[in-house]
Amino acid sequence: MPMEYILLQTVAVPLAVAPVVLLLGKKLGRHVGWIAFASLLYTTLLLAYLGTSLFNGGPNVTESYAWAPVSGLTFGFLGDNLSVPVALMMNIVVMATAVYSMGYMKHRLEVMYGEERKGQYAIYFLNFMLLDAGLIGVSLATNLLELYMFLELMLIPSTFMVALFGYTNRERTAMMYFLWNHLGAFIFLAGIVVAYSATGSFQISSLSTIPLGTVAYWAVGLILVGWLIKMAIFGVHLWLPTAHAEHPTSFAPFIVTIVGVGNYVVVRLLVEGMRSAFIPFAFPLMIMAVITMVYGGAMTMVQNDVKYLYAWSTISQNAYSLLGIGSLSVLGVSGGLFYFLNHIIGKTILFCVAGIMITQVGTRDMRKMGGLAGKMPLTAAVALIGSMILSAVPPTGGFQAEWLLFEGVFTRGIAGGLAWNFVVAIMGLAATALTVAYTFWPMRKIFFGPLSDDLMGVKEAPLIMTAPLIFLAALSIVIGIYPDLFFRSLYHFASTIGLSGR
Repeated sequence: MPMEYILLQTVAVPLAVAPVVLLLGKKLGRHVGWIAFASLLYTTLLLAYLGTSLFNGGPNVTESYAWAPVSGLTFGFLGDNLSVPVALMMNIVVMATAVYSMGYMKHRLEVMYGEERKGQYAIYFLNFMLLDAGLIGVSLATNLLELYMFLELMLIPSTFMVALFGYTNRERTAMMYFLWNHLGAFIFLAGIVVAYSATGSFQISSLSTIPLGTVAYWAVGLILVGWLIKMAIFGVHLWLPTAHAEHPTSFAPFIVTIVGVGNYVVVRLLVEGMRSAFIPFAFPLMIMAVITMVYGGAMTMVQNDVKYLYAWSTISQNAYSLLGIGSLSVLGVSGGLFYFLNHIIGKTILFCVAGIMITQVGTRDMRKMGGLAGKMPLTAAVALIGSMILSAVPPTGGFQAEWLLFEGVFTRGIAGGLAWNFVVAIMGLAATALTVAYTFWPMRKIFFGPLSDDLMGVKEAPLIMTAPLIFLAALSIVIGIYPDLFFRSLYHFASTIGLSGR
């Protein structure tokens, strides 16, 4: 049965709940997170309903609303086989994080202020809901200016999150995060203006009408560079390790998702909308992806701080998706997007485990840990599954995603007779050895080996922190067993936009 304004609701509900949690936060304290969770559960069910319809062959859903009628501007939302799986998975991750945040932020506020200041939960969950609205808006937007506005909606509250609740030099880190991401957004805006000069429209669908030539190449180049900055590709990655390690750990899933959603935007705007102009950029993008995979992996291997370890690994892991997208094959593009969705599950689990180390063990230094599996069996179990997701070990969804991604990349290199593509594919596959190393050796250092006397009193994290991670771990296994839950829609989208291969 169709529902009215279903897409608008997925953005409007978090925006409407934001002032509610601000008003009630001081009275309810951390329990205001349940209001955030309930609203996100509702929007998740809406997206799941729409995803089920698309999965069963239902039509795309489009909604259009008057914005500035005098100037002809409208804003709208599109629910199709690309946007809905992305929005749904992001919303699921954020929903789980809302529950985890209630346990983590209690500890964080007690460390910061010496007491649990209830009013701070109002500020935290206000920004939390605004961030969710921004993420979903980016994935559903049909207008370039609208997309840019949702992008800025993500930037401002995320900056406040780092500045207000972060760790070392949090104000300085927040400013660095803001400046780098605003630079990326500004370059992206310049690309929007160039595209508008050729079409006279801000509609994303109008991008396909830009004639192949100088203007099209400039538009693609500016849009791509703007998003590569936000995705922390090698050379413009400097902001991410510190920002990703020094934010409040319950905010980590947002950073992972903000960085990763650039894969969706590249596919929506450039692969689908301006593919002819994007083709010259595709192979250089694959090269940059491999460099980033190797460099990020090597830097991850030398970290002792568990948060910096997972921060550097985000740089490496996100580049896997770009490698697949750059192949411009059906399996490469759909597999790259599928990898992004599985990556945010795995990285959310592992960063939240890092938060548990902070709250329960009192340190981020892995050299001071060891033997904790006996004290924290649930945490060790979900950390193992998170590591399996990122290392592509069955039966997790990470295995299916990486397999499909590389099948697309190799198919492009072999079937297309493109020798250099094949070489890059081999190099990318070799880089996966680093992933296995930097995801499993922290498991050994943290959870196995002898338990020192200093850790004898360590206890398992409260269920409010472990239950969301158990849910995400179970979801990944379900996806690993039945990947069509998300991949079928992504593959259907990629196979209908004129890409090569299968």
